[in-house]
Amino acid sequence: MNVLLADKLAPLVENYLIENAHQVWSIPSLKGDALTEALLTYAPDVLVVRSTKVTAAHLQACPSLSLIIRAGAGVNTIDLETASSKGIFVANCPGRNAIAVAELVMGHILNWDRHIFENISDFRQGVWNKKTHGKSKGLMGQTLAICGFGAIGRAVVERAQSFGLHIKVWSRSMTPTKAEELGVEYCATPLEAARCADILSVHLPALASTKDFICADLLNVMNDEGFVINTSRNSLLNEADLLQAIEYKGLKAGLDVFDNEPASSDKTVSSTLCGNPNVYVTHHIGASTDQATISVAEAVVEIVDTWQHTGSVLNCVNLKQTQTANCCLAVRHADEVGVLAHVLEVLKAEGHNVQEMENIIFQGGTAACARIFLVGTPSNSMLKLLEAEDSIFACSISTIQS
Repeated sequence: MNVLLADKLAPLVENYLIENAHQVWSIPSLKGDALTEALLTYAPDVLVVRSTKVTAAHLQACPSLSLIIRAGAGVNTIDLETASSKGIFVANCPGRNAIAVAELVMGHILNWDRHIFENISDFRQGVWNKKTHGKSKGLMGQTLAICGFGAIGRAVVERAQSFGLHIKVWSRSMTPTKAEELGVEYCATPLEAARCADILSVHLPALASTKDFICADLLNVMNDEGFVINTSRNSLLNEADLLQAIEYKGLKAGLDVFDNEPASSDKTVSSTLCGNPNVYVTHHIGASTDQATISVAEAVVEIVDTWQHTGSVLNCVNLKQTQTANCCLAVRHADEVGVLAHVLEVLKAEGHNVQEMENIIFQGGTAACARIFLVGTPSNSMLKLLEAEDSIFACSISTIQS
């Protein structure tokens, strides 16, 4: 297969793919028109990206493209709607950078409590201010609210528990029983989690439903002088609400993402957050550890390998989740050339649209069973027409419950 690596990845990705007879082009930091030109020039089957945006124009420029791999978790930089309309699989590598991000979260928490940045900054300027910087509450017994309990949320809980923090969790997947097993407090809503929290850390994907998730409603119920952490996506945080909460509640914030974030190659930054002494910003480095980079690279080659050898796409994010079919047609048949083609022709003639299908071969390799998921129920006359074929043993229909 032809593979285009459009971002910097661990060397093992390129090395492994070349060793396994793939044609590979590694051109880090491709974006915009340069990416379009590369797609036109190399006509890859697979495109691998990290932060590079993949737009409709990119997808339309490359008819050969069949699979896009996001070397990370979030896929908000990829035009999923266009990819889906063109039958292009989009896969990601969830959980591979969870430990790295969780470590950064804990770093922000420790910095907030022990004034590490201020200590270092003053010392470098020849200032000694122990009376001020030596004041700290300590983390044990403080309340940490976590919204979102995927791989990163779980990793944060594991680390925060060792510091003796009281942890409240809201997540759509969380239940009271599960919370009890994990030793955390179950919260039915995000507001309940944030209420009276000293620290709020959010770990959710960038979706229309999560835009401005961290807003005045959540910030206003936190304890005064609390700490807000966002290492997910900038769209989750309403920066205007944060700045107000900083002014009126004395909150502080540890952010790894923010609005109008510069590209990695840029040398300057302009933000309403710049210069605010209550805001600590890291340079979108949550996943930037050698361990995370290698783990993501291993996930990328696993996705390519599986797709090449089985036709299945691991961690595919743009397959339809709801069932459209209302009927399953099971056809037991001889494992012979042309049988399934005949079945599909008969279905087409009666106007049935196939949603999904699988064909299972029985031991001995002489018989098979095709399970075909359809919109609309085949007529009795169509079933009789199929069963009239010597190569078809029997047909049956089952209704799919919506």
